[in-house]
Parts: sequence; C-alpha cells; structure tokens
Amino acid sequence: MKTVIRNGRIVTAVDDYHADILVDGEQIVMIARSIDVQADRIIDAKGRLVIPGGIDPHTHMELPFGGTSASDDFNTGTVAAAHGGTTTIIDFAVQGKGQSLNQALDVWFQKAEGKTSIDYGFHLICTDLPDERLPELKSLIDQGVTSFKLFMAYPGVFLVDDGTIYKAMVAAGENGGLICMHAENGVVIDVLVKRALAAGHTAPKYHALTRPTRAEAEGVHRAIALAEIAKSPVYIVHLSSSDALEEVTRARDMGIPAFAETCPQYLFLDYSVYEQKGFEGAKYVMTPPIREKWNQDKLWRGLQYNDLQVVSTDHCPFCMKEQKELGKDDFSKIPNGGPGVEHRMSLIYNGGVVGGRISVNRFVEIVSTAPAKIFGLFPKKGTIAVGSDADIVIFDPNEEMTISAKTHHMNVDYSAYEGVKVRGVTKTVLSRGELVIEEGRYVGRKGSGRFLKRGLAFSPR
Repeated sequence: MKTVIRNGRIVTAVDDYHADILVDGEQIVMIARSIDVQADRIIDAKGRLVIPGGIDPHTHMELPFGGTSASDDFNTGTVAAAHGGTTTIIDFAVQGKGQSLNQALDVWFQKAEGKTSIDYGFHLICTDLPDERLPELKSLIDQGVTSFKLFMAYPGVFLVDDGTIYKAMVAAGENGGLICMHAENGVVIDVLVKRALAAGHTAPKYHALTRPTRAEAEGVHRAIALAEIAKSPVYIVHLSSSDALEEVTRARDMGIPAFAETCPQYLFLDYSVYEQKGFEGAKYVMTPPIREKWNQDKLWRGLQYNDLQVVSTDHCPFCMKEQKELGKDDFSKIPNGGPGVEHRMSLIYNGGVVGGRISVNRFVEIVSTAPAKIFGLFPKKGTIAVGSDADIVIFDPNEEMTISAKTHHMNVDYSAYEGVKVRGVTKTVLSRGELVIEEGRYVGRKGSGRFLKRGLAFSPR
C-alpha cells in the first residue's frame, strides 16, 4: 500500500522543514517538496508536525509484582501507547531465580505474541547470574536482546550484589551489550522501611520518606564506578533527583560512557502528592518515589544539556481497587508503579517545547531518536528518512486536551495527571506504514506489532 503524507512540517532531531512523504509498504521511500503519485491513501498534515514515532524504552506490561500483576497487558498497553504517539516499546522480561535467561525470555515472548499493535523489543532483568550463566548474555545479544537490567534494590526479589553487577558489565561490554541499572542503596532502604513500620508509620507517604535521594545518588555513583572498572557503558533508569543527576553529570564530564533517563512523573509531579488525605497517595507509590518540587528544574536542565538523554515512562500500572489496596495498612505492600505510556509525548511537548525549556528538535530526540540510538534501533527507528520504517506521527502542536482516567486508554482506574491540561496532541499514527490511530481513533490490528531484533549500539571491547 502506498501512502502520501502532504503539507506537513517534518521535524526530526536535526531537521525542521516542510515536505511530502511517500510510504510504500513498510518504509519511507521518498521525501520531496511535492509528491504527485497515485496513492492508496493521502493524509493531509497541514498545520501539523510530522515526527518519528515515539520510542518508550522502559515499560512493564503484565509484570508480576507484590502479589499481583501490572494491569496493562501487551494488548491494552500498546493500544494506549499508540494513542499517545509511541510506536515502539522496549519491555522488561524477568528472569526468576534458578531460571536460564533464554527460559525467561520465552515467557515474555508468550505474553506478547499476537497481542501488540506496535513494535516491541525486550531488555532482560537478571536476578541470578552465577559464572556458568554469564555466556548466556552473549547468546541473547546474538538474538537481538542487547540490554540487561540489574537491581540494587528489593532485597530477596531482584537485588544482586556488586560482584554480580561487575561480572555482568564485563560480559555485556565484551559483546556490545548494555547494562541498565536500577540504582539505589536497597539494603539501607530496607532498614529504613522496617524501622518506619516498627514505629507505626504505615501511610503511603512513608514509601517516599524511606527512599531518600542520597540513597539513589549513592547507587548511581556505585553503578558508574563499577562500569568504569569494567570498561563498560552503563544506563541509569528512571533517574529522579538532583543528587543522582550530579553523579551522572560528573561522570560524563570525565568522559565516562554513562547514560540516563528520567520520566514524566519526576518532571511534573512533586512530593505533595503523598500528603493527600486518606489512601490517595498510593497512586504515586513507585520507585524511585516522587521528589521535592525543586528537583524538577535540575532534571529539565539535564535534558537541556544532554546529561539526561531519554524520557521514558516506567509504565507499570496497578489499579487502586484490589491492587494498590493490598498495602492499605502497610506502605511496603503497595505494588510499586504507575501508568504513563499514553501521555508521555504530550506531557513532554507541553512542558518542554510549549514551556520554552527545549526546542522541538530536542523533543524529538529525547522521546524517539536518542532511545533508538542507545538501544540499537537507529536508523530503522527514531527518524524520518528514506529507508527508515514508516513509523510516523501526525502531531497537532496547537490542540489542547485534558488528561483524565475517563478518557484514557490504559487499563487502570486512575490517572497520575488527572485534570492536567496539555497543548500538543497525537492525531494520526502509522506503524511500519499501517494506520494504527486515525484522527484520534484506534484503527489498528491486534497482533500487527513485530518483535525487534536490536543491533549493537556500542562496539564490543
């Protein structure tokens, strides 16, 4: 099928111009000032931005956690992502204790098979890495799973020791892989949590009060130090605070290949969400927690100056009823996570471009191009160019909408941004040339998404 997109303003991480685009099948085959060919579909993008599809490199669809599972599966989660202009997600497969890495990956393949409306890839969360299992990292890299996540938090569930982290970094670095770090001092946090509960502090706000920014900063510092010793790049996930950002900035100033992402919740929400009456603060129990408001300006500055390269969502929704309520009398039992995959693009455009903090090119870079480059998808994904996949978003920079659980498409009973008005709305979305969203309506096909075998973003040592 041939599609012509006419009259649009094409914006990539480096370009900004008016032109037409010809899509033939799954790829962009021509970009010109004016394209006059017989086409099966013509889309008029006058007055709108034409941008590469968003890439969210941090989602948790159907993740088992805290006695329940994330409420979005790969069907509802990818439909919601598409509504917001995201055409690729990279989700996290989880290795159980004693399980091989390939077995863990197979479980997530089964979860996603036949369900996704957009393309997807996987990172692998490693929880059990004796020396004899380390060669499996190379096996997965050869299969296109080129990034691995390790935790410094959640003792007894995900946490691994520093020796394991170092060995994983060496193995990944030797084969062109990338280690993603959940960086906190989880051992100390565990002590703080137990002391808070012993003192009778059970409300949701104590989730935040027992996870100080210094514990995050210490974890980031340690992760970068281990990566430096291993001569391996490192990617810090969901960075939330100025303290932690200072560690990344210092490392990058020294020439260390340290990369980091932040998330909309840390750019737009602040600690006051935990001080709401009753159990409402449970909506925002996620890790790291929401920080004091003054951290937001520091994070935006990190995005402006490329000390932070990516905005992801850490989308991991749990409904208030029956799921978050598992921690009604004990904040440590509230499932950690919140919804966000649908509104990332609009929030960042509104807060960044409309707010005068970043350029429209930088907006495209942090929501699409940078994650494509870091995670081995560029230039197939993350740009608008001849030969690239036709993952294209028609985005209205002037339309406004109010975010609400009543109108969102995520399978969760609340919105973290209820009532927030944003300017900048996704109107039409193509995934590999196929319409998924047309003028705000879902017209895609369940199962049309494809697993992405990712390339190496870094040269093997």
